[in-house]
Amino acid sequence: MQRFATLLVVLVIALGVLTDASRAQQRPPNSVPLAFGMSANQASQSLGVPLNYVRGTPGNELFVALPNVRGSVLSRRSDGLYLQFGKGRLIAWKGDWGTLPQ
Repeated sequence: MQRFATLLVVLVIALGVLTDASRAQQRPPNSVPLAFGMSANQASQSLGVPLNYVRGTPGNELFVALPNVRGSVLSRRSDGLYLQFGKGRLIAWKGDWGTLPQ
């Protein structure tokens, strides 16, 4: 009976961890994919996180967006997504939130 209880607890924990990991990789249901030509506000809404200023002049800034993965048990993400804006519009980005680091 004790083995069965232990197995049940392990299974419940494993299912909870797997659910949290898959939830961390999903985009919010009402978001729009990141696209060239977006404003900084649109990009921030699309990613679901605030943009942090790195450098640049007004309209030609470089921002970094840090993934919000706090609370996910399997998450080891700390890399940012760098967004380059020119004339107030998104012209480039570097980084990938779609893959987990090895």
